[in-house]
Amino acid sequence: MRSQLGRVRGLGAARSGVGQWWGERVTSLALVPLTLWFIWATIRLLGAPHEAVQNWMASPVTIVLMLCLVLATFHHMQLGLQVVIEDYVHVESTRFLLLLGVRGLTAILALLCIVSVLRLGL
Repeated sequence: MRSQLGRVRGLGAARSGVGQWWGERVTSLALVPLTLWFIWATIRLLGAPHEAVQNWMASPVTIVLMLCLVLATFHHMQLGLQVVIEDYVHVESTRFLLLLGVRGLTAILALLCIVSVLRLGL
């Protein structure tokens, strides 16, 4: 017969996900004003010529806000997908491959968006 403590040992630390939990909350809080700003700017630029969008994007404040939006979005997405994979994929090798794929894909997509923002704004 094993005690409750004996059954729990070896299953991981209870506080191992606190940093990820806080990361999700911080990025979600950052995404609220950034997304509202982006929606407002997009509505304002509807029907504008390409040159007007380039002039808007050439502002240093706009570039910084767009880069913050891209980074926060993809980081938040990666954290959320990681939680889903860790919770619902029980085969260790499959979980590892999925986590590796999610990290790689989000990094590539974030870099593509960053390059697009910089090419449009600079």
